[in-house]
Amino acid sequence: MSVDSATDPESGDFLTWAGGSTWYRPVGDLTCGPAPVVVCHGGPGLTHDYLLSLAALTAGGRAYVFYDQLGNGRSDRRTDVADGFWTVPLFIAELRALLTHLGITDGYHLLGHSWGGLLALELATERPAGLRSLVLAGSFAAGETYRAEVGRLRDELPDPARTAIAGPPDNPGYADAVRTFYTRHVCRARPVPDEVLRTLGAVRDDPRVYETMAGGTEFDLRGRLADWDIRDRLGRVEVPALLISGRYDEVTPAAVAELHHGLPSSRWELFEESSHMPHVEEPEHFRATVDAFLVHVDAANCRSATSDQVRSVVR
Repeated sequence: MSVDSATDPESGDFLTWAGGSTWYRPVGDLTCGPAPVVVCHGGPGLTHDYLLSLAALTAGGRAYVFYDQLGNGRSDRRTDVADGFWTVPLFIAELRALLTHLGITDGYHLLGHSWGGLLALELATERPAGLRSLVLAGSFAAGETYRAEVGRLRDELPDPARTAIAGPPDNPGYADAVRTFYTRHVCRARPVPDEVLRTLGAVRDDPRVYETMAGGTEFDLRGRLADWDIRDRLGRVEVPALLISGRYDEVTPAAVAELHHGLPSSRWELFEESSHMPHVEEPEHFRATVDAFLVHVDAANCRSATSDQVRSVVR
């Protein structure tokens, strides 16, 4: 189950499950090589496109799987359902169904960006047997901390952006103020990569899931994730985690620190020139950091498996 080109819009397949139809695209061979990585995009309400540069990591022989979460991109939009349909458990069930469909439940890694990291954490607290590690980029542990920190960043904007962004969206200067915030704290890469623009265009065209789950803007998390808090469950995560964030990230170091201190085994890499998208702001550093971490985890798992085999023979 593989595709030759990560950028071919016609490639990919569909998983039909209880929630609907989910589009996915494996890049690389899932039947051999190191444990594959399933990439969980952000939002909720974005698409996989802005993370496609990670397909370059398959050069080392490891397969990566991209997918559009239900309600987004190429997946079933489910325009027949009410807002109450969109919940965190729905997206966890979708991820479980995808892992089973791909036949990789005995060994895989999860890489989640932003909301995708929250989703990966939720699954990890269930201690699935085949999960090897987590890579969490721009993710946080509690909605209240995120809101407080984004509010601080908003208040630190220079005038007139600070004044405009505090008002309603139809307030004069609001759109320019939002662009100022995004340039500082969401994506500092210039020009903005095409794949990022494609994703932003997709959520602009169909913001239903984003508005229901997160709210209407980056500055006021007031959707279903407003009260999301995993701090008291982080101790249940048994696998190693790599935390990645940017110095200028809207998910500030104070928000990431709660993950770092709460997870039993985590390493934190702060990207000094990045905001919320270090995979396009410092791409070489990002890819090298992720690849080295995954190689280390796989080697540790191999040593552990060998030790178990030796003990079994001795007994």
